[in-house]
Amino acid sequence: QVQLVESGGGSVRPGGSLRLSCAASGFTVDRYAIKWFRQAPGKEREEVSCISSADGSTYYAESAKGRFTISRDNAENTVYLQMNSLKVEDTAVYYCATQPSYYCEGDPDYWGQGTQVTVSS
Repeated sequence: QVQLVESGGGSVRPGGSLRLSCAASGFTVDRYAIKWFRQAPGKEREEVSCISSADGSTYYAESAKGRFTISRDNAENTVYLQMNSLKVEDTAVYYCATQPSYYCEGDPDYWGQGTQVTVSS
């Protein structure tokens, strides 16, 4: 069955970097689009980024543009989210998610368990 396992979260100071990983099983990441979401306490879930499996095109929320980079390693069947210049407001639980589609449109059907990112001085 489809499974997603996130890792790489942690605590960093403002301006620091983290790389999140989303290891997939039950499907290959070159067949399904993969999304990253985040949810901070008391806030709505926000889609942060997506990578299409059709052509590798990427999407970023305005809050992530210029700082976050999504990428895919087909050999490792893993999608990464490189986060640089982290801000306090990036603090959240980060989830990867997918749906049986090449494209980023639509709502995900499968979710990982999440990984906590805390940015604080």
